[in-house]
Amino acid sequence: MLLYLLRHAEAGSATTDDYARVLTRKGREQAARVGKFCHREGLVPEVIFSSPVTRARQTADLVAGGLANVPVVEVPWASCGMDPQEALAELASARFESLMLVGHQPDLGTLAAALLGLTNPEALRVRKSLLIGLEMAGGRGVLQFFLPVKLM
Repeated sequence: MLLYLLRHAEAGSATTDDYARVLTRKGREQAARVGKFCHREGLVPEVIFSSPVTRARQTADLVAGGLANVPVVEVPWASCGMDPQEALAELASARFESLMLVGHQPDLGTLAAALLGLTNPEALRVRKSLLIGLEMAGGRGVLQFFLPVKLM
């Protein structure tokens, strides 16, 4: 399976509800840029799994729009504080050739580190709108790319 991990785009500052933070203008542009890049490069997942947190869902929807509306499915287990073991189990049960997971940091960095067999979960700095491509086999991943939005 091809697994694409995408951190949500830039969001506004937290007020009273961190889960309700929305993307900034720059964040909307970042997410649209990721979608266009993925379309242009043929990196089109069958489905996009998204954290239900507003900024992640908005990112997923904008990326999906650039990919001829790939379906977006909210998955509660991808919320802030995602458990990497639960995510691994959920991804292992997914029956897709390719999928994108839109989530948060440090969760995505920790998940990617676990998939790559890295002992330091902070070894990967996953910035906003950064896209990671992994080829999955046997519960492990092989890094294909680690691409910041400014290079897309």
